[in-house]
Amino acid sequence: MRNPMMHRPVVKQEIVDFMRTRQKQLTGPLREIQRVANENDVPIIPHETVVFLQFLLKQLKPKEILEIGAAIGFSSSLMSEYVAEDGHVTTIDRFDVMIRKARANYKALGLEGKITLLEGDAKDILPTLDKKYDFIFMDSAKSKYIEFLPYLLDCLEVGGVIMIDDVLQAGTILQPIEEIPRNQRTIYRKLNLLFDTVLEHPDLTSSLIPLGDGVLLITKDKENIDL
Repeated sequence: MRNPMMHRPVVKQEIVDFMRTRQKQLTGPLREIQRVANENDVPIIPHETVVFLQFLLKQLKPKEILEIGAAIGFSSSLMSEYVAEDGHVTTIDRFDVMIRKARANYKALGLEGKITLLEGDAKDILPTLDKKYDFIFMDSAKSKYIEFLPYLLDCLEVGGVIMIDDVLQAGTILQPIEEIPRNQRTIYRKLNLLFDTVLEHPDLTSSLIPLGDGVLLITKDKENIDL
């Protein structure tokens, strides 16, 4: 289904175009996956977020990455290039059509040994995870972000980073709830609850960045976080 938020930038369109065209482009098979997805309105992260993610992961040098929302496997494939040599990416998805496409892309890219795809609902899988992650990328159902957050913080290393995508709803997130279509209001309420929970939390460091449809970065400053 076409996502209208993909086509409503949160900053001026000419700035978006500049960021998407003037920054270094992907090459090889991953570039082809990106091209096909963009031409067919498949919801992958936009190129300005790609470049930011590359930059961030080069600095963090994570060994273990967790992703919630594999989709077609584009972002997990991208992130696998930046884990440590003996590192690994674990990703979660519950939609059969996306799982099939993601697995096909991992196979085509030779990444089956570098990425583990867990099939099922994140709310069932997250409580079962028994390892720590240096970096977590969440790009799934927006109304579930606040529900998943406690589990993510539990399995995040101290000093690790959570990156949450699509949090500004094309710049409409602060509009009065009465102006939001009824079928979207739960998303808006839950995203604003997420902001209320993390932006001024004493044991979290956070930052909002107007990339794509908005990115929220969270760093865990101590082991046990009380939400």
